[in-house]
Amino acid sequence: MRKIELKDAKRYLGPGHHDMVSLKLHGKEESGCNSFWTAISYVLPGGGHPSRAGNEDQVYFVLEGEVVFNTPECDIHLKQYDSFHVGPGEERSMRNDSNKVAVMLVTKGGGENMLKFVTP
Repeated sequence: MRKIELKDAKRYLGPGHHDMVSLKLHGKEESGCNSFWTAISYVLPGGGHPSRAGNEDQVYFVLEGEVVFNTPECDIHLKQYDSFHVGPGEERSMRNDSNKVAVMLVTKGGGENMLKFVTP
């Protein structure tokens, strides 16, 4: 067991992410969690990431604000307390079209493709 305080979380920059800050809370290095990692992401107005497909399951849970995920099939609008699952190989992009900061809890399956960190 390990408690992680927000002040101790490490920043990371995902591929193509812009106008957002993500802080990794739990994962192999942070708390010994080998099967998944969890982060909190702050997405500024106009921020997001370009279209891509990952290799693992990922769940986005909106704590505050709103975001839009664009998939090949449709746009998916998430507001506070909504969540969205993306499976391996499923393509999506994400953006914040509002004028408020969006805050999301992000959980992703672990394995060899864990995110590498970029420190400020």
